[in-house]
Amino acid sequence: MAKEISIVHHADRRTDVMMPYAPGIVVRRGSLVFLSGVTAAAVYHSHPHREEEFDLPATMEEQAVRAMENLRKTLEAAGCTLGDLVAATRYLTDLGEQDALNRVWARYLGGHLPTTTTVEVSRLATHPRCKLEISAIAVADAEPR
Repeated sequence: MAKEISIVHHADRRTDVMMPYAPGIVVRRGSLVFLSGVTAAAVYHSHPHREEEFDLPATMEEQAVRAMENLRKTLEAAGCTLGDLVAATRYLTDLGEQDALNRVWARYLGGHLPTTTTVEVSRLATHPRCKLEISAIAVADAEPR
């Protein structure tokens, strides 16, 4: 079954502004893929956590690149691409770094705009130096591999 997704816009939509996300997306056909949150840390790491497994970069931009690569790999394993994202929740430990995240987000997604929610949190469970976590939903054409 081929996927079918449609962007939802309000009837009184403002066309003079550019938003970095879609207000809503309707999925009519396809398989929903729910992704656990990814960070700049390796997706597969020990639990309980081991300090030596968390060599994290210091900047939001570097962490965002690693998180987007982890997101891309997880989507790929599910038979999807970043273009198949329909929703994402982005947790940041400092909302002041959202613009740096958005620059990386735009490089990876191009013109594709999933729905997004961005939330500031005091700390992520992964590691104290972790600045960002992304959880997402995508739509696949086929069954995951």
